[in-house]
Amino acid sequence: MGKKILFIATNYGLWAEELQAPWDILKAAGHQLQLATFRGITPLPGTMSMDPKWIDPQQGVAMDPQAVVDRVNEILDTGEWANPIRTVDANMDDYDALVLVGGAGSALDIAGNMDVHRLILQAYKSGKTVGALCYAVGALALTRDPDNDFKSVIYGKHVTAHPHAWDFVGDHNYQVIRPSADNHSTDLITNGFVFPLQFLVEDAVGSRALVSSDPKTSRQRPSVVYDAPFVTGLSVESSSAYGKKLAEVLA
Repeated sequence: MGKKILFIATNYGLWAEELQAPWDILKAAGHQLQLATFRGITPLPGTMSMDPKWIDPQQGVAMDPQAVVDRVNEILDTGEWANPIRTVDANMDDYDALVLVGGAGSALDIAGNMDVHRLILQAYKSGKTVGALCYAVGALALTRDPDNDFKSVIYGKHVTAHPHAWDFVGDHNYQVIRPSADNHSTDLITNGFVFPLQFLVEDAVGSRALVSSDPKTSRQRPSVVYDAPFVTGLSVESSSAYGKKLAEVLA
C-alpha cells in the first residue's frame, strides 16, 4: 500500500531535476503524491535548470541532462504539477511523509516559511519521514523544537548541506521558464544565494563533523544521508539518489 506524501516546492525558481527525480521515483514506487507551494501555483523551473548547455560557474560542469529537460517539459505539458495546494492549507495529519526540494528560490519561500516549519515540526513530532534536498535543508535548520530549548530539529543529526564552495557569487536572478501573467519571474536580484547554507546547517546541528558538504560530490558520487526521521540530499547531482533513499525508507 502506497504512502501519502506531501511534496513542497518553490514558486521562485525550482531546480527542475530536484523535483522531477524524487517525484518520478516515489510515484513509480506506488506512493500517492500531493504537491504544495507557497502561492498555490505551478512550481516553474528556473531557466538555468532547463538548459542542457548551461555550465555551473563554480563546478565547471554541465548540470542539466537532456533526458531530464525532456521529462520536465513532458510533466509541464501534461499539467502534472499544476494546481498544487498552498502550504498554509496543508496539514501533516493527512500525510505519511514530507518531502522538500530545492532550487535557489527555496531560500525565499521554503527555508524561512513558518507554515513549512509547522509541517516539519508536525512530521518530526509524529515520527514521520522528512526529506530535504539542497537549499531546502535550510528549512530543517530553521525549524525549532519548543520541547528542546528551541534547538533546531536537526540538532545532533547527521545531514547534508550544499557546499559553500558551490554557492553562487555576484548578481543572481530568479528567472523561470514558461512564465505567464499569473505565474511569472520575480524582478528580485540577490548577491548570490540568500544565505550560506553550509554554515547555517553546521550551526543548527551543533557540529561541523555531522554535516556532509563535500564539494567533490558528483553524479557518480552522490551524497544522501538518512538519520531518522530525516533524509537529506546535497544538491542537484544527488536528486535521484535522494528519491531512491526516500523510497527505501518508506518501504
